[in-house]
Amino acid sequence: MADSGSARIDAESDFMRARRLQTLSALAARLRGDHEDTSRALSFDEVVEALGRRGERRVGLQLIPLDAIIGSVDKVRDFDRRFRPTSDKSRARWERIARASRVGEEIPPIDVYKLGDYYFVRDGHHRVSVARALRLKLIEAEVTEVQTLLEPRDFGRRTDLEMKLWRKLFLQRVPLEKSWRGKVTVSEPYAYGVLAEMVEAWAARRMQAEAALMDKQEMARRWLEEEYVPVLELISDAGLRGEDETEADAYMRVAGERYRLIREHLWDREIMNQIKGQARKRAKRRS
Repeated sequence: MADSGSARIDAESDFMRARRLQTLSALAARLRGDHEDTSRALSFDEVVEALGRRGERRVGLQLIPLDAIIGSVDKVRDFDRRFRPTSDKSRARWERIARASRVGEEIPPIDVYKLGDYYFVRDGHHRVSVARALRLKLIEAEVTEVQTLLEPRDFGRRTDLEMKLWRKLFLQRVPLEKSWRGKVTVSEPYAYGVLAEMVEAWAARRMQAEAALMDKQEMARRWLEEEYVPVLELISDAGLRGEDETEADAYMRVAGERYRLIREHLWDREIMNQIKGQARKRAKRRS
């Protein structure tokens, strides 16, 4: 941290350096063709919408790592992902905090939400920005932890959020037990919506056949036990799962091919052999 002997001059230099680094970083991202928007902080509301908010609890005053602060509640356009200012509009305030930090004045704690291992600023954005510019490692914060429907991880990039949002919607419609949630995954976000429709259609057929209703929890449990797991065994025995497919991807694809072949919702080894034969024919045509 450079020190000219003048806190005012040093604070001005700190701000100009932070702005220069933010501009160069944004330019480099465009030249690389990086479509991930790191020019603004990650939005707390977008992340919570994708994960599904269940509640919160106050943790209290803690020292937290500055590198783990990746987003904001309400100032996503004022700072980039590394909390460098994106404009000069709050320069005076930024430099005032920088001067105070350099001369050793007491800086109030910031206020953050905690999601997993990450933090989102509610109050204290400029304090975070200055602390990072001065290359500090920790900052004092009042922490409130937010509980979510989905496990709060793997959302550091905005491209992760669409997948999280669709997965949350799927689990709201098909409330799998926690032990199974990590085993029913798809490769494309929209596929969660298609899979939910398939589960609900299966349940509708069962209720009609049995002349009895089932709630969502029973639907999810019975679909796993009576449909999904047995069909995955048939797919595995027939060698019909693609190299890049998840189990749920394979289930959806094979279920679609089965219906196109026989127009029925039945499963047995003969049907799997028919599907396997069709796959071989397509492979021969392509070659």
